[in-house]
Amino acid sequence: MNSLPTLANIAEIVGVVIVIGGLIFAMLQMRQLRQQRREFAAIELFRFYGNPAFAEAYQLVLQMPDGMSAQDIKSHDAHLENAAMLISTTMENIGVMTYQRIVPFQVVNSLIGMSAVLLWSKLDLWVVALRDDIDSPMAFEWFQWLAERLEQYQVDNPQPAYEAFKDWAPARLPPNF
Repeated sequence: MNSLPTLANIAEIVGVVIVIGGLIFAMLQMRQLRQQRREFAAIELFRFYGNPAFAEAYQLVLQMPDGMSAQDIKSHDAHLENAAMLISTTMENIGVMTYQRIVPFQVVNSLIGMSAVLLWSKLDLWVVALRDDIDSPMAFEWFQWLAERLEQYQVDNPQPAYEAFKDWAPARLPPNF
């Protein structure tokens, strides 16, 4: 008779341990899912940078003279305005993904850091004119936000990766590597 309450207590303890174990497992799975989502977004970001259309647009915008007005861009060449639109929409998407923490800021900074700042400086007059033309201050707002954050968080004396991380080594290597 005395063993029945003891067994009930043991079953209750085992049940609590199982529930706690299930919660811990669920939290670990959620963490792993978030990490996989970030990695996937970073890979997609990298793939987009390998896109030939983006590379061509990037080159066209980088070759623009500084301070080029929106009217100059429109009248210069249809390809240049298309390039400005492609760059701006891409940076807009990256800005949103960065803000939402889908892609970590450090990954974005390492991948496009000062490039985004430079692209914004080339296209800011065009974006401001576009905002006026369509009467929307929100046009490419995340592109501007991204460039400003990337510029804000740059180190004082940046070094190229090949110098800054020359002593880098993989975390783990197989024994016979």
